Amino acid sequence: MEIGRALVALGLVLLLLGLVWLYAPGLLAWFGRLPGDIRIEREGFRFYFPLTSMLLVSLALSLLFNLLWRWFR
Repeated sequence: MEIGRALVALGLVLLLLGLVWLYAPGLLAWFGRLPGDIRIEREGFRFYFPLTSMLLVSLALSLLFNLLWRWFR
């Protein structure tokens, strides 16, 4: 029963994120262009490592899973 509620909550979060991405693409335009994201572009070579963006994603997911864990306990 608890895993079902968690999957529904995760599905709702993904649905909301998908709707924002679809209908308001400019709202997330800053993502991937933060200070600390490493971008090296040379002729014939492109390297991109979104360090800061991934730290923010990790923080958001950690907070979300912590809240879900407390909610389902």
